[in-house]
Amino acid sequence: MIAGLAAVGMLAGCSGGNTEGGSGAAPSGGASGGTTPAAPVTLKFHAFGSEAQQNWTKVISSFEAKYPDIKVELINLSEKGDTQEYAKKLDLAAASGEAMDVMMFSEAGMYAQRVALGMVAPIDEFINKEGFKVTEEYKVDTQLNGKYYALPGKFNPWYVMLNKNHLKEAGLEVPTDWTWDQFADYAKKLTKGDGPTKRYGTYFHGPQGGGWLEFTRLALANQPDNSDYLKTDGTSNLDNPLFRKSIELRYQMEKVDKSSTPYTDMISQKLHYRPQFFNQSASMVVIGSWMNSELGGTEQFPLNFEVAVAPFPKNTASDPAGYSMVTTDFMAVAASSKNKEAAYKFIRYFTTDGTIAQGKYVPSWTKVKNEDLTKIIDTILAGTKSPDKVDKQSLITVLQNSRASKLVPPTSYQADVYKVINEEYEKLILDKQNLDAMLKNTQDRAQKLIDSSKK
Repeated sequence: MIAGLAAVGMLAGCSGGNTEGGSGAAPSGGASGGTTPAAPVTLKFHAFGSEAQQNWTKVISSFEAKYPDIKVELINLSEKGDTQEYAKKLDLAAASGEAMDVMMFSEAGMYAQRVALGMVAPIDEFINKEGFKVTEEYKVDTQLNGKYYALPGKFNPWYVMLNKNHLKEAGLEVPTDWTWDQFADYAKKLTKGDGPTKRYGTYFHGPQGGGWLEFTRLALANQPDNSDYLKTDGTSNLDNPLFRKSIELRYQMEKVDKSSTPYTDMISQKLHYRPQFFNQSASMVVIGSWMNSELGGTEQFPLNFEVAVAPFPKNTASDPAGYSMVTTDFMAVAASSKNKEAAYKFIRYFTTDGTIAQGKYVPSWTKVKNEDLTKIIDTILAGTKSPDKVDKQSLITVLQNSRASKLVPPTSYQADVYKVINEEYEKLILDKQNLDAMLKNTQDRAQKLIDSSKK
């Protein structure tokens, strides 16, 4: 197991660095999963994130009030919420035989890799005992290889942050349903000025430095299936016309329309989406809804304009609405746990009423009522500096209608495929090769990695 853990490479991605609620009805079946053990049980809960980030006290105390015979001991492996630090410490704890009952993973790669290493217990028996379907109960399907090993916590779909003042200035409405072509048209109309003070219609973060690769699959990401660079069977999805469209969109907006912040500026000036948006250097930013807690401005980035939220754009008007990249926490029971039933009760509670009690995030739980969602958003925005400047209804509408694409299990060569895409994209955007060459080189190099993994 130690050898296996040492071989695990953390996959780059936005969600891993973003740790980033009212009272809901009790989950179907009351998350019972059986009777509470007669003797008091203490669960070891390995997690990450500070009290300020996660409100652990509220989650744990509300759970213990409902289940007085089960106590939860928080073992915080990264107070600052660094999920890579957390993963390393978790792996060491597992390899050394440390007692653990509940663990959380910040993204699909981290989750799937630990399942493959045998660190995570299947929970199908408890789900079946309660009698619910995960795909109906939650907005994120966590199934891997035909089994369930986790339940999804917070629900962070991607959306578009909009400077509402800039929209009004350009005579544009806040979109409620739109395509990438319309997004590109908005960006052109919102671009203003020239030189160092130029205001761009949009800012696409990364993927400089090998991360934030999501911005090279924007047109892929709004599909219910095959929304990633690899398919569920591990074969390449890079010949998908929507991958080409994703790259064409980025290239067109930056190089032809000149409505997107140049990649060279991002690298040379070490730009980041937060200051670009809040300092009004860019009118639109496609980003994850972990930004809910910052939409109204913070001490570091105060909000001096009105902000609204639009849904993740579609490829065509006839495409199903609501699909986007989604980040969540995968709440799991440790395979080594001697208290699996009690541990299941905790993750079931955490992913339902517990997330509402936490008051920090929108749950993946589908049973959240509209009035509860409004209370959650009110609680989140109340923690910002200028909640009155946020178009709350646009945010609620987007969150209500968002859905996650089918989970694509990571492969052993996925990180290498990501590296290839990043390298070839940089050659394109830095004018070292054309689009056709970029696509061919990316597909050829990725296929070699896939083929070599089978030898």
